[in-house]
Amino acid sequence: MSSSPKLDKETSDSVWRTLLSAEEFRVLRKKGTEPGGSGTYNKFYEDGTYKCAGCGAPLYKSETKFSSGCGWPSYYDNIPGAVKRNVDNEYGMQRTEIVCANCDGHLGHVFAGEGFPNPVDERHCVNSVSVKFEPKK
Repeated sequence: MSSSPKLDKETSDSVWRTLLSAEEFRVLRKKGTEPGGSGTYNKFYEDGTYKCAGCGAPLYKSETKFSSGCGWPSYYDNIPGAVKRNVDNEYGMQRTEIVCANCDGHLGHVFAGEGFPNPVDERHCVNSVSVKFEPKK
């Protein structure tokens, strides 16, 4: 019986291509963005956990999800240690990219100081295709 490959930062693009859909690969591995308002989880508010669509690592709890009106799922905080932040200087601006800490899969960007009524005044703007939802049991 063969075991599933370990999915992390060392996983090659050739392995990711066999495991992810074309859209998941484009967003998670090539830092793409899904069109605003198009994602499954944009207006989805069930109780549970959002996991990385690549490696399955838990990233966000539903309790931190909120409606920002931006067109992408928004969370004000991640599960501790689950998300890594990187400086993103693309497109002539400086933003903060967020990636899965386990596999470096691109999730989206985090924005601070926008005035949203949450405990940290941050918005993790996440592509729906970057996450999979697991309902609370």
